[in-house]
Amino acid sequence: MTATSPSTAPPLGNQSTPIVWLQKNLFNSWFNSILTLVLGGILAWALFNLVSWAFTEALWEVIPANLPLYFAGRYPASEYWRLWLILGLISALAGLSWGVLARNVSFLFTRGSLIVLGVLAVIGVLTPTPPVYRLLIVGLIVICAGTAWLGRELARRLPNMAQWVSLAWALSFFVVLWLLAGGLGLDQVSANNWGGLLLTLILSVVSIVLSFPLGVILALGRQSSLPVVRWLSTIYIELVRGVPLIAILFMGQVMIPLFLPEGARPDRVLRAIVGLTLFTAAYLAESVRGGLQAIPRGQVEAARSLGLNAPLTMGFIVLPQALKIAIPAIVGQFISLFQDTTLVSIVGLLELLGISRSIISNPEFLGRHVEVYLFIGVIYWVLCYAMSIGSRKIEEKLHTGH
Repeated sequence: MTATSPSTAPPLGNQSTPIVWLQKNLFNSWFNSILTLVLGGILAWALFNLVSWAFTEALWEVIPANLPLYFAGRYPASEYWRLWLILGLISALAGLSWGVLARNVSFLFTRGSLIVLGVLAVIGVLTPTPPVYRLLIVGLIVICAGTAWLGRELARRLPNMAQWVSLAWALSFFVVLWLLAGGLGLDQVSANNWGGLLLTLILSVVSIVLSFPLGVILALGRQSSLPVVRWLSTIYIELVRGVPLIAILFMGQVMIPLFLPEGARPDRVLRAIVGLTLFTAAYLAESVRGGLQAIPRGQVEAARSLGLNAPLTMGFIVLPQALKIAIPAIVGQFISLFQDTTLVSIVGLLELLGISRSIISNPEFLGRHVEVYLFIGVIYWVLCYAMSIGSRKIEEKLHTGH
């Protein structure tokens, strides 16, 4: 008589091979199998036609011929060194942040991160720009990787390194504005010359930075026990949410100058930022309010029983949990804001979409609208998907599923 030992192989349902995944998710019934085959055939047909068009019919010369317009608009070519300096600063800070976040892991450069860096380097080398620009793009990647290693080593020796990096990010905002606009020793560049992806990123980043604290304040105001504060916050939120964004942008461009003297009127870029910030803050406030309402009342009572007053209870107990719960909605609002910047082209600002329209209207590039819109569509998708990935990483870091 022989004894049989239990098998150590995992159950078939727990195996993660591609064939098992296909059987479990795409061919688990006859209806799903037919649906998979039909949709797969449609997608394959569309992909084949897209690739065929891209390599046989599309005229991509319109892209490299206008790369400076796409990325910098009418920014003076003699001042491009400022933009490269800004990219270098952002790459260094991004690398330091990466190193600080990875200070407790054994491998800084994982296979996935090396693949991403390699793909970016290949894209930089293949970009149809002068050789010096290709070297600068590769240099930015090297700076990011080098400062990542430096940041991890510093973070292991300096416990407060994360706070210093956060302070550096805050200070870099003013340095970037100084480099872009000039002054204090640099030639001034009017905001009317900012355009393309540069203007899109400025509008998005500044509006996000300003709308987040304003949205949190409005959400707290709507939850306040003081009737005046609660009603003012509610009126603002409901009033702004009831007006289309394009109407707010037009009011910002037309109405704001009427209430200010001639010499104190802000430029059109600042007026657009004000409109985007006020509009986004109203929607953001509702997302944060949803997070606040999800916190059980018992936590507030427990904090009060420990002797914490209302501001400390809100600042250290309720608000951090509410923001953690509202991360998906908040990031979704930021992605929406990034896409809504295309509306400023209607009020005369040539951001990425506006500059694309001006390129299409050039008689030399008539009929190239498909290539142009496909190119900027890829740019928007990459940036929006990067924000989505960042949101998922933050959720995993904060364990929002628990």
